[in-house]
Amino acid sequence: MKFNKLTLLVLSVIGSYTFAFSQVENATDTTYWKKAAKTSLTFTQTTLENWAAGGNNSIAFNTGLNAFANYAKDRTTFENLLEVGYGLIRQDNADFRKSDDKIIFSTKLGYQIKNKKHLFWSSLIDFKTQFYEGVNVLEDGTEVYISDFMAPGYLTISTGLEWKPNDNFSLLFSPATGKMTFVSIGKFADRGDFGVEPAVYDTDGVTKLKDGKNFRGEFGTFLKLYFKKDIFKNVNYETKLELFIGYDENFGNIDVNWQNAITMKVNDWLMASFVTQLLYDDDVEIATKFDPVDNTPLDASPRIQYKQILGVGLTFIVGDK
Repeated sequence: MKFNKLTLLVLSVIGSYTFAFSQVENATDTTYWKKAAKTSLTFTQTTLENWAAGGNNSIAFNTGLNAFANYAKDRTTFENLLEVGYGLIRQDNADFRKSDDKIIFSTKLGYQIKNKKHLFWSSLIDFKTQFYEGVNVLEDGTEVYISDFMAPGYLTISTGLEWKPNDNFSLLFSPATGKMTFVSIGKFADRGDFGVEPAVYDTDGVTKLKDGKNFRGEFGTFLKLYFKKDIFKNVNYETKLELFIGYDENFGNIDVNWQNAITMKVNDWLMASFVTQLLYDDDVEIATKFDPVDNTPLDASPRIQYKQILGVGLTFIVGDK
């Protein structure tokens, strides 16, 4: 990716934000805003004693926050979303290990194209990372350090056309998108984890001639789909699909981020949810084996990543529902 392409894209997005902010700041009527925050806490415990079928005692909990602040007036829309989540699980006498960890912030400005009721020129900034370090537990119980805050971190900046017929559906297409990957941990950067350029070593394989890079930029096409619908009474389905194709030597490979959630409302404070996430990134190689001496990844290649969370717990909503 050439730097000037990314620079032009960033300047374009900043220009769009400046224009839209000038209209938002002139608005004194707060009814143009819709704001809400939803917090949740899910707790699960399993206790077994003399249980013939076998099993493990376990304790698990997940907590999360989902907040939005959206503005709409005349031809201008301004949407902001923050999602954070963290979960821990413990089996028998083992230490607690995390089962969920995410920080997602997204902000999008849209300006309706004249005489096109549902078509907008939109600019999006999307940021993703995690709170704490992540480990992979080997069969012998060894914990291998594989990720951390901003390792990786992802920043997507895009501008393009968005079709939004209502609040429950939107489709954004951007042929001018910058995707940036950050790797803040030198160990991971030197290995070339998450697609960054790895360190360069001398012929002895030990002497490092050049550090691995902590940043990788890609320029490509981005598509984002959002859909939400009440499928039954008090049962809601929501899906988010993101696709990215880079204009580089791997053109044609598609990075996928697909999230699905079914939420079942029991009452105002008790809800059940089933959440799945499927990821595929051609630049992220998943190891199935590790060197027994230094725990370096072996047999690493791009693989489909999948996460599933099923829970029942307390949920509190403040603001516009």
